[in-house]
Amino acid sequence: MGKITILKTALFFFTFSVFGKETPNILMILVDDMGYSDLGCYGSEIETPNLDNLAANGLRYTQFYNTGRCWPTRGSLLTGYYAQQIKRDSLPGIKGGGHGQRPKWAPLLPEILRPPGYRNYHSGKWHIDGKVLTNGFDRSWHVTNQDGFFSHNANLLDDKKYNPTTLKKDYYSTTATADHAIEFLEDHQQNHSNNPFFHYLAFIAPHFPLHAKPEDIAKYQDRYLSGWDKLREERFAKQKKIGLHKTSLSALEPEVGPPYAFPKAIERLGTGEVNRPLAWDSLTDKQKRFQATKMAIHAAMIDRVDQEIGRVIQQLKKMGGYDNTLIFFASDNGASAEIMVRGDGHDPDAPMGSEKTYLCLGPGFSSASNTPFRRHKTWVHEGGISTPLIAHWPDGIKAKGELRHSPGHVIDIVPTILELAGVEKPKSWKGVPIPKTPGKSLVPSFLDDRVIPRESIWWMHAGNRAIRQGNFKLVAAKNDPWALYDLSKDRAESNDLSKKMPKLKSKLENLWNEKVIQFKELLTN
Repeated sequence: MGKITILKTALFFFTFSVFGKETPNILMILVDDMGYSDLGCYGSEIETPNLDNLAANGLRYTQFYNTGRCWPTRGSLLTGYYAQQIKRDSLPGIKGGGHGQRPKWAPLLPEILRPPGYRNYHSGKWHIDGKVLTNGFDRSWHVTNQDGFFSHNANLLDDKKYNPTTLKKDYYSTTATADHAIEFLEDHQQNHSNNPFFHYLAFIAPHFPLHAKPEDIAKYQDRYLSGWDKLREERFAKQKKIGLHKTSLSALEPEVGPPYAFPKAIERLGTGEVNRPLAWDSLTDKQKRFQATKMAIHAAMIDRVDQEIGRVIQQLKKMGGYDNTLIFFASDNGASAEIMVRGDGHDPDAPMGSEKTYLCLGPGFSSASNTPFRRHKTWVHEGGISTPLIAHWPDGIKAKGELRHSPGHVIDIVPTILELAGVEKPKSWKGVPIPKTPGKSLVPSFLDDRVIPRESIWWMHAGNRAIRQGNFKLVAAKNDPWALYDLSKDRAESNDLSKKMPKLKSKLENLWNEKVIQFKELLTN
Protein backbone atom coordinates (compact mmCIF):
# COMPACT_ATOMS: atom_id res chain seq x y z
CA MET A 1 0.00 0.00 0.00
CA GLY A 2 1.73 3.30 0.88
CA LYS A 3 5.46 3.89 1.01
CA ILE A 4 7.44 5.89 3.50
CA THR A 5 11.04 6.08 2.35
CA ILE A 6 12.61 8.25 5.01
CA LEU A 7 15.04 6.17 7.00
CA LYS A 8 15.42 8.02 10.22
CA THR A 9 17.51 5.69 12.36
CA ALA A 10 20.02 2.88 12.13
CA LEU A 11 17.39 0.66 13.68
CA PHE A 12 15.09 1.31 10.79
CA PHE A 13 17.86 0.34 8.33
CA PHE A 14 17.84 -3.06 10.00
CA THR A 15 14.07 -3.33 9.72
CA PHE A 16 14.19 -2.09 6.14
CA SER A 17 16.75 -4.68 5.04
CA VAL A 18 15.05 -7.61 6.75
CA PHE A 19 11.37 -6.96 6.13
CA GLY A 20 11.26 -5.23 2.75
CA LYS A 21 10.92 -1.73 1.40
CA GLU A 22 7.23 -1.12 1.81
CA THR A 23 5.91 0.30 5.06
CA PRO A 24 3.44 -2.19 6.53
CA ASN A 25 -0.20 -1.64 7.28
CA ILE A 26 -1.13 -2.61 10.82
CA LEU A 27 -4.33 -4.37 11.89
CA MET A 28 -4.49 -4.66 15.68
CA ILE A 29 -7.35 -6.98 16.69
CA LEU A 30 -8.33 -7.09 20.35
CA VAL A 31 -11.05 -9.18 21.98
CA ASP A 32 -12.43 -8.86 25.49
CA ASP A 33 -12.44 -11.47 28.30
CA MET A 34 -11.11 -14.35 26.20
CA GLY A 35 -8.97 -16.96 27.95
CA TYR A 36 -5.63 -18.47 26.97
CA SER A 37 -7.12 -21.72 25.66
CA ASP A 38 -10.19 -20.35 23.84
CA LEU A 39 -8.77 -20.54 20.29
CA GLY A 40 -8.33 -23.73 18.33
CA CYS A 41 -4.63 -22.98 17.87
CA TYR A 42 -4.24 -22.59 21.65
CA GLY A 43 -5.99 -25.83 22.58
CA SER A 44 -9.71 -25.20 22.11
CA GLU A 45 -12.50 -27.17 20.48
CA ILE A 46 -14.17 -23.87 19.44
CA GLU A 47 -14.16 -23.39 15.67
CA THR A 48 -11.75 -20.56 14.88
CA PRO A 49 -10.45 -21.43 11.38
CA ASN A 50 -9.52 -17.89 10.37
CA LEU A 51 -7.40 -17.22 13.46
CA ASP A 52 -5.97 -20.73 13.29
CA ASN A 53 -4.90 -20.00 9.73
CA LEU A 54 -3.18 -16.78 10.78
CA ALA A 55 -1.32 -18.78 13.44
CA ALA A 56 -0.43 -21.56 10.98
CA ASN A 57 1.10 -19.00 8.64
CA GLY A 58 2.58 -16.75 11.30
CA LEU A 59 3.61 -16.80 14.95
CA ARG A 60 2.00 -17.72 18.25
CA TYR A 61 3.41 -16.26 21.45
CA THR A 62 3.10 -18.53 24.47
CA GLN A 63 3.97 -16.02 27.21
CA PHE A 64 2.27 -12.81 26.22
CA TYR A 65 0.80 -10.65 28.96
CA ASN A 66 -1.82 -7.98 29.54
CA THR A 67 -2.77 -5.99 32.64
CA GLY A 68 -5.60 -8.24 33.88
CA ARG A 69 -8.41 -5.76 33.06
CA CYS A 70 -9.91 -4.00 30.07
CA TRP A 71 -9.21 -0.27 30.45
CA PRO A 72 -5.62 -0.53 31.76
CA THR A 73 -4.77 -2.94 28.95
CA ARG A 74 -6.15 -0.57 26.32
CA GLY A 75 -4.26 2.37 27.77
CA SER A 76 -1.02 0.38 27.82
CA LEU A 77 -1.60 -1.08 24.35
CA LEU A 78 -1.93 2.30 22.65
CA THR A 79 0.68 4.26 24.64
CA GLY A 80 3.45 1.76 25.45
CA TYR A 81 3.34 2.60 29.17
CA TYR A 82 2.15 0.71 32.20
CA ALA A 83 -1.37 1.87 32.98
CA GLN A 84 -0.24 3.25 36.36
CA GLN A 85 2.27 5.50 34.60
CA ILE A 86 -0.52 7.23 32.68
CA LYS A 87 -3.20 7.28 35.43
CA ARG A 88 -5.26 4.55 33.75
CA ASP A 89 -4.91 2.42 36.86
CA SER A 90 -4.24 3.31 40.47
CA LEU A 91 -1.13 3.36 42.60
CA PRO A 92 -1.03 3.43 46.40
CA GLY A 93 -1.92 7.02 47.22
CA ILE A 94 -2.54 8.06 43.59
CA LYS A 95 -5.95 7.63 41.99
CA GLY A 96 -6.36 6.26 38.51
CA GLY A 97 -8.54 3.87 36.56
CA GLY A 98 -11.32 3.84 34.00
CA HIS A 99 -11.88 7.57 34.43
CA GLY A 100 -8.24 8.56 34.77
CA GLN A 101 -6.86 11.25 32.47
CA ARG A 102 -3.55 10.60 30.75
CA PRO A 103 -0.71 13.10 31.21
CA LYS A 104 -0.08 15.48 28.30
CA TRP A 105 3.10 13.59 27.41
CA ALA A 106 1.22 10.32 26.72
CA PRO A 107 -0.17 10.46 23.15
CA LEU A 108 -1.84 7.43 21.66
CA LEU A 109 -0.05 5.55 18.92
CA PRO A 110 -2.15 7.00 16.04
CA GLU A 111 -1.08 10.52 16.96
CA ILE A 112 2.55 9.49 16.44
CA LEU A 113 1.81 7.58 13.24
CA ARG A 114 -0.20 10.36 11.60
CA PRO A 115 2.62 12.85 10.74
CA PRO A 116 4.61 10.33 8.64
CA GLY A 117 1.50 9.47 6.65
CA TYR A 118 -0.50 6.75 8.35
CA ARG A 119 -4.30 6.83 8.22
CA ASN A 120 -5.81 5.58 11.48
CA TYR A 121 -9.10 3.76 12.03
CA HIS A 122 -10.97 2.42 15.04
CA SER A 123 -13.89 0.05 15.21
CA GLY A 124 -15.47 -1.35 18.40
CA LYS A 125 -14.78 -0.77 22.07
CA TRP A 126 -12.86 2.31 23.21
CA HIS A 127 -12.57 2.57 27.02
CA ILE A 128 -9.76 5.13 26.82
CA ASP A 129 -9.94 8.70 28.03
CA GLY A 130 -10.86 11.34 25.47
CA LYS A 131 -12.77 11.18 22.22
CA VAL A 132 -11.53 8.88 19.48
CA LEU A 133 -10.96 11.40 16.68
CA THR A 134 -9.11 13.82 18.95
CA ASN A 135 -6.61 11.06 19.70
CA GLY A 136 -5.25 10.63 16.20
CA PHE A 137 -7.91 8.47 14.52
CA ASP A 138 -9.42 9.53 11.19
CA ARG A 139 -12.56 7.37 11.39
CA SER A 140 -14.27 5.59 14.26
CA TRP A 141 -17.16 3.24 15.05
CA HIS A 142 -17.44 3.52 18.83
CA VAL A 143 -19.56 0.87 20.53
CA THR A 144 -20.62 2.64 23.71
CA ASN A 145 -23.52 0.27 24.35
CA GLN A 146 -21.73 -2.54 26.19
CA ASP A 147 -24.76 -4.00 27.97
CA GLY A 148 -26.24 -5.72 24.98
CA PHE A 149 -25.08 -7.11 21.64
CA PHE A 150 -28.45 -6.76 19.90
CA SER A 151 -28.89 -2.98 20.17
CA HIS A 152 -27.03 -0.12 18.48
CA ASN A 153 -28.41 2.48 20.91
CA ALA A 154 -25.93 5.18 21.98
CA ASN A 155 -23.17 4.05 19.63
CA LEU A 156 -21.08 6.73 17.90
CA LEU A 157 -19.89 7.09 14.32
CA ASP A 158 -16.94 9.48 14.05
CA ASP A 159 -17.67 10.66 17.60
CA LYS A 160 -21.26 11.61 16.73
CA LYS A 161 -24.48 9.86 17.72
CA TYR A 162 -25.24 7.12 15.23
CA ASN A 163 -28.61 7.51 13.54
CA PRO A 164 -28.99 4.84 10.85
CA THR A 165 -31.57 5.48 8.17
CA THR A 166 -32.71 1.89 8.43
CA LEU A 167 -32.45 -0.38 11.43
CA LYS A 168 -31.32 -3.91 10.83
CA LYS A 169 -33.61 -6.39 12.52
CA ASP A 170 -30.68 -8.78 12.83
CA TYR A 171 -28.26 -6.22 14.33
CA TYR A 172 -25.44 -7.86 16.28
CA SER A 173 -22.60 -5.83 17.71
CA THR A 174 -19.76 -8.14 16.63
CA THR A 175 -20.98 -8.14 13.04
CA ALA A 176 -21.56 -4.37 13.05
CA THR A 177 -18.02 -3.82 14.33
CA ALA A 178 -16.64 -5.79 11.38
CA ASP A 179 -19.05 -4.02 8.98
CA HIS A 180 -17.63 -0.63 9.91
CA ALA A 181 -14.07 -1.91 9.80
CA ILE A 182 -14.68 -3.10 6.25
CA GLU A 183 -16.37 0.21 5.38
CA PHE A 184 -13.30 2.14 6.58
CA LEU A 185 -10.96 -0.14 4.63
CA GLU A 186 -13.03 0.31 1.48
CA ASP A 187 -12.88 4.07 1.90
CA HIS A 188 -9.14 3.84 2.50
CA GLN A 189 -8.64 1.94 -0.75
CA GLN A 190 -10.74 4.41 -2.72
CA ASN A 191 -9.37 7.64 -1.30
CA HIS A 192 -6.10 7.03 0.55
CA SER A 193 -4.42 4.06 -1.12
CA ASN A 194 -1.04 5.83 -1.19
CA ASN A 195 -0.99 5.88 2.61
CA PRO A 196 -0.37 2.96 4.97
CA PHE A 197 -3.02 2.39 7.64
CA PHE A 198 -3.27 1.48 11.30
CA HIS A 199 -6.60 -0.15 12.16
CA TYR A 200 -7.55 -0.82 15.78
CA LEU A 201 -10.34 -3.43 15.65
CA ALA A 202 -11.62 -3.93 19.20
CA PHE A 203 -14.42 -6.50 19.55
CA ILE A 204 -16.40 -6.49 22.80
CA ALA A 205 -17.03 -10.24 22.58
CA PRO A 206 -16.86 -12.54 24.42
CA HIS A 207 -17.34 -10.09 27.32
CA PHE A 208 -20.63 -10.39 29.19
CA PRO A 209 -23.55 -10.27 28.76
CA LEU A 210 -23.43 -13.63 27.00
CA HIS A 211 -25.36 -12.79 23.84
CA ALA A 212 -25.04 -14.79 20.64
CA LYS A 213 -26.96 -15.60 17.49
CA PRO A 214 -29.14 -18.72 17.85
CA GLU A 215 -27.46 -20.46 14.91
CA ASP A 216 -24.05 -19.98 16.52
CA ILE A 217 -25.23 -21.25 19.91
CA ALA A 218 -26.75 -24.34 18.27
CA LYS A 219 -23.29 -25.48 17.12
CA TYR A 220 -22.22 -25.90 20.77
CA GLN A 221 -25.53 -26.56 22.55
CA ASP A 222 -24.65 -29.94 24.11
CA ARG A 223 -20.88 -29.80 23.75
CA TYR A 224 -20.13 -28.84 27.35
CA LEU A 225 -22.44 -31.12 29.33
CA SER A 226 -19.39 -33.16 30.36
CA GLY A 227 -18.34 -30.15 32.44
CA TRP A 228 -15.39 -27.93 33.16
CA ASP A 229 -13.24 -30.66 34.74
CA LYS A 230 -13.31 -32.70 31.53
CA LEU A 231 -12.89 -29.63 29.32
CA ARG A 232 -9.76 -28.53 31.17
CA GLU A 233 -8.23 -31.97 30.75
CA GLU A 234 -9.07 -32.06 27.02
CA ARG A 235 -7.63 -28.62 26.35
CA PHE A 236 -4.53 -29.28 28.44
CA ALA A 237 -3.79 -32.48 26.51
CA LYS A 238 -4.08 -30.61 23.21
CA GLN A 239 -1.83 -27.79 24.47
CA LYS A 240 0.85 -30.30 25.47
CA LYS A 241 0.65 -31.92 22.05
CA ILE A 242 1.05 -28.51 20.37
CA GLY A 243 4.01 -27.69 22.64
CA LEU A 244 2.60 -24.48 24.09
CA HIS A 245 4.12 -24.93 27.54
CA LYS A 246 5.96 -27.15 30.01
CA THR A 247 3.82 -27.10 33.10
CA SER A 248 1.28 -29.05 35.07
CA LEU A 249 -2.43 -28.29 34.94
CA SER A 250 -3.40 -25.92 37.72
CA ALA A 251 -5.75 -27.23 40.37
CA LEU A 252 -9.29 -25.90 40.49
CA GLU A 253 -9.83 -23.50 43.38
CA PRO A 254 -13.39 -24.12 44.60
CA GLU A 255 -12.98 -21.44 47.28
CA VAL A 256 -12.32 -18.72 44.67
CA GLY A 257 -15.43 -17.18 43.19
CA PRO A 258 -16.17 -13.89 41.42
CA PRO A 259 -13.83 -11.02 42.33
CA TYR A 260 -16.84 -8.86 43.28
CA ALA A 261 -19.89 -10.05 45.21
CA PHE A 262 -23.36 -9.45 43.75
CA PRO A 263 -25.60 -11.69 45.90
CA LYS A 264 -28.83 -10.19 44.50
CA ALA A 265 -27.67 -11.07 40.99
CA ILE A 266 -27.04 -14.68 42.00
CA GLU A 267 -30.54 -14.84 43.46
CA ARG A 268 -32.03 -13.28 40.33
CA LEU A 269 -30.28 -15.73 38.01
CA GLY A 270 -31.89 -18.69 39.73
CA THR A 271 -30.84 -22.07 41.06
CA GLY A 272 -28.91 -22.96 37.91
CA GLU A 273 -26.19 -20.44 38.71
CA VAL A 274 -23.03 -21.55 40.52
CA ASN A 275 -20.55 -19.00 41.84
CA ARG A 276 -17.70 -21.44 42.54
CA PRO A 277 -15.77 -23.93 40.37
CA LEU A 278 -17.13 -26.93 42.27
CA ALA A 279 -16.56 -30.50 41.14
CA TRP A 280 -18.83 -30.96 38.12
CA ASP A 281 -20.31 -34.20 39.45
CA SER A 282 -21.50 -32.36 42.56
CA LEU A 283 -23.85 -30.15 40.51
CA THR A 284 -27.52 -30.85 39.94
CA ASP A 285 -28.75 -31.68 36.43
CA LYS A 286 -30.31 -28.20 36.23
CA GLN A 287 -27.04 -26.56 37.19
CA LYS A 288 -25.12 -28.65 34.65
CA ARG A 289 -27.45 -27.67 31.83
CA PHE A 290 -27.40 -23.98 32.84
CA GLN A 291 -23.61 -23.84 33.07
CA ALA A 292 -23.05 -25.85 29.88
CA THR A 293 -25.37 -23.53 27.96
CA LYS A 294 -23.48 -20.47 29.21
CA MET A 295 -20.25 -22.01 27.94
CA ALA A 296 -21.96 -22.79 24.62
CA ILE A 297 -22.87 -19.09 24.28
CA HIS A 298 -19.29 -18.07 25.17
CA ALA A 299 -18.02 -20.43 22.46
CA ALA A 300 -20.59 -19.08 19.99
CA MET A 301 -19.42 -15.51 20.61
CA ILE A 302 -15.79 -16.46 19.90
CA ASP A 303 -16.87 -18.46 16.83
CA ARG A 304 -18.68 -15.35 15.52
CA VAL A 305 -15.65 -13.13 16.17
CA ASP A 306 -13.60 -15.51 14.05
CA GLN A 307 -16.21 -15.42 11.28
CA GLU A 308 -16.15 -11.63 11.24
CA ILE A 309 -12.35 -11.53 11.26
CA GLY A 310 -12.56 -13.75 8.19
CA ARG A 311 -14.65 -11.08 6.44
CA VAL A 312 -12.12 -8.38 7.32
CA ILE A 313 -9.32 -10.57 5.98
CA GLN A 314 -11.21 -11.03 2.73
CA GLN A 315 -11.48 -7.24 2.43
CA LEU A 316 -7.71 -6.92 2.91
CA LYS A 317 -7.17 -9.46 0.13
CA LYS A 318 -9.70 -7.72 -2.12
CA MET A 319 -7.88 -4.40 -1.79
CA GLY A 320 -4.46 -6.01 -2.30
CA GLY A 321 -3.21 -5.17 1.16
CA TYR A 322 -3.20 -8.57 2.86
CA ASP A 323 0.42 -9.56 2.28
CA ASN A 324 1.81 -6.31 3.62
CA THR A 325 -0.50 -6.01 6.61
CA LEU A 326 0.88 -7.01 9.99
CA ILE A 327 -2.04 -8.54 11.87
CA PHE A 328 -1.82 -8.78 15.64
CA PHE A 329 -4.50 -10.64 17.59
CA ALA A 330 -4.72 -10.45 21.39
CA SER A 331 -7.13 -10.39 24.34
CA ASP A 332 -7.33 -7.62 26.94
CA ASN A 333 -7.39 -10.05 29.88
CA GLY A 334 -8.18 -13.63 30.75
CA ALA A 335 -11.67 -15.11 30.96
CA SER A 336 -13.88 -13.62 33.63
CA ALA A 337 -15.23 -15.20 36.82
CA GLU A 338 -17.62 -12.27 37.33
CA ILE A 339 -21.34 -12.83 37.87
CA MET A 340 -23.62 -9.79 37.76
CA VAL A 341 -26.77 -8.36 36.21
CA ARG A 342 -26.82 -4.80 34.88
CA GLY A 343 -28.16 -2.80 31.95
CA ASP A 344 -31.68 -3.89 31.01
CA GLY A 345 -31.60 -6.76 33.48
CA HIS A 346 -32.25 -10.46 33.12
CA ASP A 347 -35.44 -12.26 32.13
CA PRO A 348 -35.15 -15.88 33.32
CA ASP A 349 -37.94 -16.94 30.96
CA ALA A 350 -36.17 -15.66 27.83
CA PRO A 351 -33.96 -18.06 25.82
CA MET A 352 -30.44 -18.08 27.22
CA GLY A 353 -28.16 -15.88 25.13
CA SER A 354 -31.00 -13.74 23.79
CA GLU A 355 -31.42 -9.97 24.11
CA LYS A 356 -33.46 -10.03 27.31
CA THR A 357 -30.97 -12.14 29.25
CA TYR A 358 -27.90 -11.07 31.19
CA LEU A 359 -25.50 -13.94 31.84
CA CYS A 360 -21.81 -14.14 32.71
CA LEU A 361 -19.45 -17.07 32.21
CA GLY A 362 -18.58 -17.44 35.91
CA PRO A 363 -15.63 -19.12 37.63
CA GLY A 364 -16.27 -22.71 36.54
CA PHE A 365 -15.91 -22.44 32.80
CA SER A 366 -13.70 -19.38 33.19
CA SER A 367 -11.19 -21.77 34.77
CA ALA A 368 -11.49 -23.96 31.67
CA SER A 369 -11.05 -21.00 29.32
CA ASN A 370 -7.86 -20.04 31.16
CA THR A 371 -6.36 -23.57 30.96
CA PRO A 372 -3.74 -24.41 32.21
CA PHE A 373 -3.46 -21.35 34.47
CA ARG A 374 -4.80 -20.19 37.83
CA ARG A 375 -7.35 -17.49 38.53
CA HIS A 376 -9.21 -15.15 36.22
CA LYS A 377 -9.61 -11.60 34.92
CA THR A 378 -8.74 -9.01 37.62
CA TRP A 379 -6.13 -11.26 39.26
CA VAL A 380 -2.50 -11.06 38.13
CA HIS A 381 -1.87 -14.79 38.35
CA GLU A 382 -1.29 -16.29 34.91
CA GLY A 383 -4.98 -16.96 34.27
CA GLY A 384 -5.79 -13.26 34.51
CA ILE A 385 -2.88 -11.83 32.54
CA SER A 386 -1.63 -14.40 30.01
CA THR A 387 -3.58 -14.69 26.77
CA PRO A 388 -2.84 -15.43 23.09
CA LEU A 389 -0.84 -13.22 20.78
CA ILE A 390 -0.83 -14.08 17.08
CA ALA A 391 1.39 -12.20 14.64
CA HIS A 392 0.87 -12.65 10.88
CA TRP A 393 2.59 -10.72 8.10
CA PRO A 394 3.36 -12.55 4.84
CA ASP A 395 5.77 -9.89 3.54
CA GLY A 396 7.67 -9.60 6.80
CA ILE A 397 7.36 -12.78 8.85
CA LYS A 398 8.71 -15.76 6.97
CA ALA A 399 8.21 -18.27 9.78
CA LYS A 400 5.09 -20.39 9.41
CA GLY A 401 3.31 -21.87 12.39
CA GLU A 402 6.17 -21.33 14.82
CA LEU A 403 5.95 -20.66 18.54
CA ARG A 404 7.67 -17.82 20.34
CA HIS A 405 8.35 -18.40 24.03
CA SER A 406 9.88 -15.03 24.87
CA PRO A 407 7.76 -13.15 27.44
CA GLY A 408 6.00 -10.09 26.03
CA HIS A 409 3.49 -7.51 27.25
CA VAL A 410 0.98 -5.13 25.67
CA ILE A 411 3.46 -2.29 26.40
CA ASP A 412 5.60 -3.87 23.65
CA ILE A 413 3.11 -3.25 20.84
CA VAL A 414 3.84 0.48 20.41
CA PRO A 415 7.65 0.15 20.13
CA THR A 416 7.18 -2.80 17.76
CA ILE A 417 4.90 -0.87 15.42
CA LEU A 418 7.02 2.28 15.53
CA GLU A 419 10.12 0.30 14.60
CA LEU A 420 8.40 -1.36 11.64
CA ALA A 421 6.91 1.94 10.50
CA GLY A 422 10.33 3.59 10.65
CA VAL A 423 8.94 6.22 12.97
CA GLU A 424 11.09 7.70 15.70
CA LYS A 425 9.16 8.46 18.85
CA PRO A 426 9.08 12.22 19.63
CA LYS A 427 11.19 13.43 22.54
CA SER A 428 8.42 15.79 23.69
CA TRP A 429 4.66 16.22 23.26
CA LYS A 430 2.66 19.41 23.69
CA GLY A 431 5.77 21.06 25.09
CA VAL A 432 6.33 18.37 27.73
CA PRO A 433 9.25 15.89 27.63
CA ILE A 434 8.18 12.31 26.97
CA PRO A 435 9.50 9.77 29.49
CA LYS A 436 11.13 6.59 28.28
CA THR A 437 8.63 3.82 27.59
CA PRO A 438 9.13 0.50 29.41
CA GLY A 439 8.11 -1.69 26.47
CA LYS A 440 10.46 -3.54 24.13
CA SER A 441 10.13 -4.12 20.40
CA LEU A 442 9.13 -7.66 19.48
CA VAL A 443 10.65 -7.32 16.01
CA PRO A 444 13.74 -9.48 16.78
CA SER A 445 11.41 -12.34 17.73
CA PHE A 446 9.90 -12.25 14.22
CA LEU A 447 13.17 -13.77 13.00
CA ASP A 448 13.59 -16.58 15.50
CA ASP A 449 12.61 -17.74 19.00
CA ARG A 450 14.94 -15.46 20.92
CA VAL A 451 14.33 -13.95 24.35
CA ILE A 452 13.74 -10.19 24.29
CA PRO A 453 16.08 -8.75 26.98
CA ARG A 454 14.31 -6.74 29.68
CA GLU A 455 14.76 -5.98 33.36
CA SER A 456 11.31 -7.11 34.45
CA ILE A 457 7.58 -7.06 33.79
CA TRP A 458 5.41 -5.44 36.48
CA TRP A 459 1.71 -5.67 37.45
CA MET A 460 -0.76 -4.15 39.86
CA HIS A 461 -4.53 -4.16 39.69
CA ALA A 462 -7.27 -4.00 42.35
CA GLY A 463 -4.74 -4.78 45.07
CA ASN A 464 -3.34 -7.76 43.17
CA ARG A 465 0.35 -7.42 42.36
CA ALA A 466 3.18 -9.24 40.59
CA ILE A 467 6.59 -8.89 39.02
CA ARG A 468 8.44 -11.20 36.65
CA GLN A 469 12.21 -11.24 36.13
CA GLY A 470 13.56 -13.93 33.84
CA ASN A 471 11.70 -17.14 34.63
CA PHE A 472 10.77 -16.15 38.17
CA LYS A 473 7.51 -14.48 39.12
CA LEU A 474 6.54 -12.99 42.47
CA VAL A 475 2.77 -12.70 42.81
CA ALA A 476 0.14 -12.02 45.45
CA ALA A 477 -3.61 -11.61 45.44
CA LYS A 478 -5.05 -8.67 47.41
CA ASN A 479 -4.23 -8.96 51.13
CA ASP A 480 -2.29 -12.21 50.55
CA PRO A 481 1.45 -12.74 51.13
CA TRP A 482 3.88 -12.94 48.24
CA ALA A 483 4.47 -16.28 46.52
CA LEU A 484 7.38 -17.12 44.22
CA TYR A 485 7.19 -19.38 41.17
CA ASP A 486 9.60 -20.66 38.54
CA LEU A 487 7.59 -20.21 35.36
CA SER A 488 10.02 -22.22 33.25
CA LYS A 489 8.45 -25.33 34.76
CA ASP A 490 5.46 -24.11 36.79
CA ARG A 491 3.18 -21.67 34.99
CA ALA A 492 0.37 -23.34 36.94
CA GLU A 493 1.76 -21.44 39.95
CA SER A 494 1.40 -24.46 42.19
CA ASN A 495 4.85 -24.74 43.84
CA ASP A 496 5.63 -21.70 46.01
CA LEU A 497 9.43 -21.25 46.28
CA SER A 498 9.38 -18.19 48.56
CA LYS A 499 10.59 -20.10 51.64
CA LYS A 500 13.24 -22.01 49.68
CA MET A 501 14.54 -18.87 47.94
CA PRO A 502 14.07 -16.01 50.44
CA LYS A 503 16.83 -13.82 48.93
CA LEU A 504 15.24 -13.90 45.49
CA LYS A 505 11.82 -13.24 47.02
CA SER A 506 13.23 -10.19 48.83
CA LYS A 507 15.01 -8.96 45.72
CA LEU A 508 11.87 -9.13 43.58
CA GLU A 509 9.72 -7.55 46.29
CA ASN A 510 12.18 -4.66 46.52
CA LEU A 511 12.15 -4.30 42.74
CA TRP A 512 8.36 -4.22 42.71
CA ASN A 513 8.38 -1.47 45.35
CA GLU A 514 11.04 0.48 43.45
CA LYS A 515 8.75 0.54 40.41
CA VAL A 516 5.93 1.95 42.52
CA ILE A 517 8.23 4.74 43.72
CA GLN A 518 9.39 5.47 40.16
CA PHE A 519 5.83 5.65 38.85
CA LYS A 520 4.78 7.99 41.66
CA GLU A 521 7.74 10.28 40.98
CA LEU A 522 6.84 10.36 37.30
CA LEU A 523 3.31 11.53 38.08
CA THR A 524 4.14 14.02 40.81
CA ASN A 525 7.17 15.76 39.23
